[in-house]
Amino acid sequence: MKRILSTLLAAWIYACCTAAPGGDMRIAVVPRPTSVIEAPGTFRLTARTPIVICDEQLRRPAEIFVDAIAALTGFVPTITTVNAPAAIVLHLTPGYKPEEYRLVATRKGVDLTASTPQAILHGLRTLQQLVGAQGIPACTIEDRPCFAYRGAMLDVSRHFFPVEEVKTYIDLLSLHKINRFHWHLTDDQGWRIEIRSYPQLTAVGSRRAQTLVGRYSSKGPNQYDGIPYGGYYTQDDIREIVRYAAERHIEVIPEIEMPGHGLAALTSYPWLGCTGGPYEVWTRWGISDDVYCAGKETTFRFIEEVLTEVLELFPSKLIHIGGDECPKKRWKSCPLCQQRIREEGLKDEHELQSYFVRRIEKWLQARGREIIGWDEILQGGISKSATIMSWNGQAPGIKAARLGNPVIMTPKWYCYFDYSQTSDPARYEPLSNTRYLSVRQVYRLDPLDQLAQPHWQQILGVQCNLWTEYIGDIGHAQHMVLPRMAALSEVGWANDRKEYNDFVRRLHSLRRIYEAEGYRYAPYLFESIE
Repeated sequence: MKRILSTLLAAWIYACCTAAPGGDMRIAVVPRPTSVIEAPGTFRLTARTPIVICDEQLRRPAEIFVDAIAALTGFVPTITTVNAPAAIVLHLTPGYKPEEYRLVATRKGVDLTASTPQAILHGLRTLQQLVGAQGIPACTIEDRPCFAYRGAMLDVSRHFFPVEEVKTYIDLLSLHKINRFHWHLTDDQGWRIEIRSYPQLTAVGSRRAQTLVGRYSSKGPNQYDGIPYGGYYTQDDIREIVRYAAERHIEVIPEIEMPGHGLAALTSYPWLGCTGGPYEVWTRWGISDDVYCAGKETTFRFIEEVLTEVLELFPSKLIHIGGDECPKKRWKSCPLCQQRIREEGLKDEHELQSYFVRRIEKWLQARGREIIGWDEILQGGISKSATIMSWNGQAPGIKAARLGNPVIMTPKWYCYFDYSQTSDPARYEPLSNTRYLSVRQVYRLDPLDQLAQPHWQQILGVQCNLWTEYIGDIGHAQHMVLPRMAALSEVGWANDRKEYNDFVRRLHSLRRIYEAEGYRYAPYLFESIE
């Protein structure tokens, strides 16, 4: 019954969709294509319109497109390998860059050409937005992204998202042509990935005694719900999600936090810490002084054995090791950490963190992988091969790029989607971080700002982050990322051709899809409330 109602609603939306006042809505695509040439006429999409695939590699992109069109229009086009008139035809042809495509729509049909299935899916996402009540407008679109890395992070440590909800989040990424899913799997408030050689990580570390009610105050008092909270992903769950993302040409990058934000692991195995505990999986938000002991060889053996299982699950070249917000208090008073500093000829605890990070980096490199870390891994020095994720503003990323490191720009004042979307969150928003980040502000991000052209090549791309202290389910998550994810998408894909008012005009095409899919987007931009 739910599916029938959704299909009827989709058909109604499709039938009622007309151009919004204030501009020509025939060609409205987000992110903005490289080139659009309009032509007279439209191609009428019907339930009998075939999708012709000229290579079996394109079957899965075509199936994903069929599902999307069914949600938007109620039609279920057929997929065929046989040439047919009045069709959408998908071609693989050499000569295009990996994510580049060319889409030609005429009154007689649609031709989509690229060199890779990934680029074909990008073109189909564009075509999905072009579908309107009058059909698909005739046009020629040539398109490719500005940045190779376009990411979105989901924190599942503070709140656990079941497998199907993670898949829904991945669907959002695919819709917005985002190609990296950064999965934050471990933190002080919960360990969410099964590690078979260390079963206590999920038996103990995935559970906390209760969860904060309302907003946390470091000064207190705070209220808690008294309800045990937990959840984790089995290795089979992980494989399923990695496969699901790969079908949408999205790479999953796992984050295993170290040397800080490891309290869930310390609670599971107290010998990992400097004091030996006792520890508890945190029920509050913030930064714990208890971190992995950098003076014990057993700590590194544990991390290497954990990462061995992580590498078996995730084929990504990049592995995120966190590295942020690591207090040095325990290290300063730990005899073993101080001994490590002396033996390695380190200057201080900051260089001890650098030693920790470099040691894990070398271990990963020996296995064909590279590290990403938050920008604090710059403290004490870092190798040129480490990728820096710049969240404390753009300045650390600028510094890293000038040093020759690869950089992903994710400054919090532009990219932290747990921040409120309105200046009056008490009136409009569900519970969230009270810092204010509007769609317009996301759109203002220039990843290349203050960098000379020779350093532009160090900027791999951009990423938005969703921390979930106050976000407990996928509906709330959708509210926080939509439509800000569209703005971030345009920064990553079309940074060289941004224009905010035109972006808002084109956003109409995505709004129709949000509604057809039942996504719980924030309406403030459309209601002129910011």
